[in-house]
Amino acid sequence: MASGTALIYDEEMTTHKLLWSDPICDIEVPERLSSSYEQLKSYHLVERCVHVPAREGSEEEILLVHSLEHLEVAKSTQTMNEEELKRVSENYDAFFFHPSTYRCARLAVGATLQLVDAVMSGKVCNGMALVRPPGHHSQRNAANGFCLFNNVAIAAEYAKQKYGLQRILIVDWDVHHGQGTQYIFEEDPSVLYFSWHRYEHQEFWPSLKESDYDAVGLGKGKGFNINLPWNKVGMGNSDYLAAFFHVLLPMAFEFDPELVIVSSGYDSGIGDPEGQMNATPEVFAHLTHFLMKLANGKLCVVLEGGYHLKSLGESVCMTVKTLLGDPVPQITGEMVPCLSAVESIQNVRAAHKPYWKWLAYEGSFSLFKQMLLINGFIQKLKIIKINTKRFLELHMKNILFPVPSIKTATTCSEGSERFLLEHVQLVKEMDKTEIKALVSGFYADLVNEDKTLLSLGSVLAILDKILKKEVCNGIAASPTAALSAAVALRHSVRFGFQRVLCIFVGDMQIIPNTEDGKTLIINICEKEQSEKTSCKHYISLNWKQDAEGNDFFSAVLGFILPVAYSYQPNLTVIAVGPNRNLGISGISLLVALLQGLAESRIFAVVEDTEINLMQSIAKALVGASTPPFGIYVPPTQEKVNKIKTLRDQFQQEWKMLQCSGKL
Repeated sequence: MASGTALIYDEEMTTHKLLWSDPICDIEVPERLSSSYEQLKSYHLVERCVHVPAREGSEEEILLVHSLEHLEVAKSTQTMNEEELKRVSENYDAFFFHPSTYRCARLAVGATLQLVDAVMSGKVCNGMALVRPPGHHSQRNAANGFCLFNNVAIAAEYAKQKYGLQRILIVDWDVHHGQGTQYIFEEDPSVLYFSWHRYEHQEFWPSLKESDYDAVGLGKGKGFNINLPWNKVGMGNSDYLAAFFHVLLPMAFEFDPELVIVSSGYDSGIGDPEGQMNATPEVFAHLTHFLMKLANGKLCVVLEGGYHLKSLGESVCMTVKTLLGDPVPQITGEMVPCLSAVESIQNVRAAHKPYWKWLAYEGSFSLFKQMLLINGFIQKLKIIKINTKRFLELHMKNILFPVPSIKTATTCSEGSERFLLEHVQLVKEMDKTEIKALVSGFYADLVNEDKTLLSLGSVLAILDKILKKEVCNGIAASPTAALSAAVALRHSVRFGFQRVLCIFVGDMQIIPNTEDGKTLIINICEKEQSEKTSCKHYISLNWKQDAEGNDFFSAVLGFILPVAYSYQPNLTVIAVGPNRNLGISGISLLVALLQGLAESRIFAVVEDTEINLMQSIAKALVGASTPPFGIYVPPTQEKVNKIKTLRDQFQQEWKMLQCSGKL
């Protein structure tokens, strides 16, 4: 299994610069690259990455997506004087040439291809290329929007030809629409292109009709072009996450890419003069974390825009930290998507319903605009007017935390040596006398047998390591998962944790009291639990995973993740009890995706000591590899209805659900 994160940077790409006054182009400065690299060094991230040298992209590689005429014009600028450069630049929309531009653009292409080679060859698992000039606006025959050659489009075509790839996902989270990438692949079903972008009903650059949600691709490419237009400024963390939960991730898992490439523009972050959005740097850690679960972790992140140097640098660092496997910081801000975001998301789902199996049973979508008008919803988004640099200095101090040197804890138990991996620490079980004292003092109502009491030795020992932040997460085998989960929840709250999320898979014989809101339980079981009805902090989700594959994606993405992110837990407990109704792939998916919460603090307790299940959970916790999630199976009509009923029931309490159902 590949490991390590590549970082590609070449100082020569900073020599491309504007030689005359131009108020449109003057924000695209060399410091965008150099200051981002310095910020990576200040967090000691550069030395943790695998250094991969940049190279020049060849003419043949550039011609994979660009015309010979475009290449020749670019080549001819190397010997031009300033007046000639200015004249050629004026032929394009928002672009400038410098004598070094052609060389820098070839380095940007080559650096991107070096990253693809490093990932596809298994030299590294993932990586980031810091490149200039950016690429996603450049078209087959034209420079555009600071972009000369389309680095990411060339990389996708290169990967298809060199490695025989048939499914590549391009995620463009830059605040501008990457129309160049769209034009290149809009008839190509082998490339799924997703872009969110500031649009404002076609008022914002590049002001194209084809940047709207109804541009779904052409010919065989219909359904493989996803545009999510932001029609207001001020979009924040919850809006970006909602777009992932309710649009991108379901499509991505159904598409099942062999490689993911990110057009990584950070002008969609806070303080950027172009984007005017409110998203803080840690949201890019969460987005990266989700994309790492696709394509067996093969992820290439390539810099595009970003024009506030502090916001850009911190966001780059958040991305690289996540690629390196560091725990994801707690997301900040209220987890409530704005109504304008809900409108855009619903419209995208409506436009793509004919092309995607996961949307097949979603019922009819009415365009959300009319519904908002009928209900009289008015919502103005506030643009945060602050000193962004000072705000981010304080903000990053608040959200960053020391990363434990040990990732995962477990205890010696039968078969545990079979799943012990690097970064797994064996923890000594709690002393029997200590357990008895602890249980008699606080958990006597739960534990009444010596046998079950002693089985808590490993559970409490591992849990204490997590609660004290000595390890990130842990896994324990238990003969009584329901009891262990109940004790773990009470123990965590007693320790001082105010919001503990428990996902229980199987029959939950003991259901703790959740009325104080300090615990939220989602019980995934095959049959309705008659003794307990669903309420805000106890939710019963009846589900049996399809035997032929994994149809659980829709439940996780459409319900469990939105609820969990709305709750924002300090700790996540995942327990697997008797009569589990999910296969290994479904449980692995849960563990992998929930690691974005609670600073990646997860405690897994498993009653079924099936070695394959324990191994899969341990691998997901350690991050050694992306466990296989099984073959994607679309949910049945009955299951879709089940999720819709739960969404309707709980979307007022858990607001992140509001993007997938009527308000």
